[in-house]
Amino acid sequence: MSERLVSFETDGAIGIVTLRRPEKFNALDIPMLRALEAALDTAEAADGVRVVLLCGEGKGFCAGGDVEAWSQMSAADFQVQWVRYGHRVFDRLARLRQPTIAALSGHALGGGLELAAATDFRVAEAQVKLGLPETSIGVVPGWSGTQRAVRRFGAQTVRRMAIGGETFVAAEALALGIVDRVVDTGKAFIEAKAWAGKIAERGPLATEAAKLMIAVAEGEESAAATEALASGFIALTGDLKAGVDAFKAKQKPAFSRS
Repeated sequence: MSERLVSFETDGAIGIVTLRRPEKFNALDIPMLRALEAALDTAEAADGVRVVLLCGEGKGFCAGGDVEAWSQMSAADFQVQWVRYGHRVFDRLARLRQPTIAALSGHALGGGLELAAATDFRVAEAQVKLGLPETSIGVVPGWSGTQRAVRRFGAQTVRRMAIGGETFVAAEALALGIVDRVVDTGKAFIEAKAWAGKIAERGPLATEAAKLMIAVAEGEESAAATEALASGFIALTGDLKAGVDAFKAKQKPAFSRS
């Protein structure tokens, strides 16, 4: 993982993923996406981390995809290396086992809003603007701005941004359900961390299970989530132990439904 581009650190039960490309307002390119994916892998595997915060260094949260990074790609590379890979990374964030909170200390536009939409909660500072301006330069939202964003914010709200070209300030975004809390300038990380601390006090397994069940209802990852929940339940049973012990002993298992 590139510490220069994306960092991961812990503060007790809270994991903090920070985008570190402030000179570009944390715009995403392929190296940034790779570093973000690695940071998320580290966060999920970190013992004791119950909530993950996502934030950006400097004045911006994330300015979206770096136009200079994708504008010179061939159509094939744009489809596979940019859109499909970006989807994979954003799906990784959306499906993280821990609850996630985005601290929006700067604008979240285009891919930046799509990134924030992949978290469970969003805390925005009052000056922040949010939108999907891609069609203004002749492209379409490519990292689930017309899919996950519709599921989470509603089709009409996404139409207003992606087709109508509207950009919302934080207070408007709150009323539309795009963000969950609005705070004064400079307070997003503080508020997000305090919220994370309260979530971390709740039952960790129950919280993770609740997140998975909501993901199933939302259509985020129904197949994997259903199998994960069922497998977790089975792993606690005496039947599993009996089966594994019998397998190792090369005997027929005696299941007790316990």
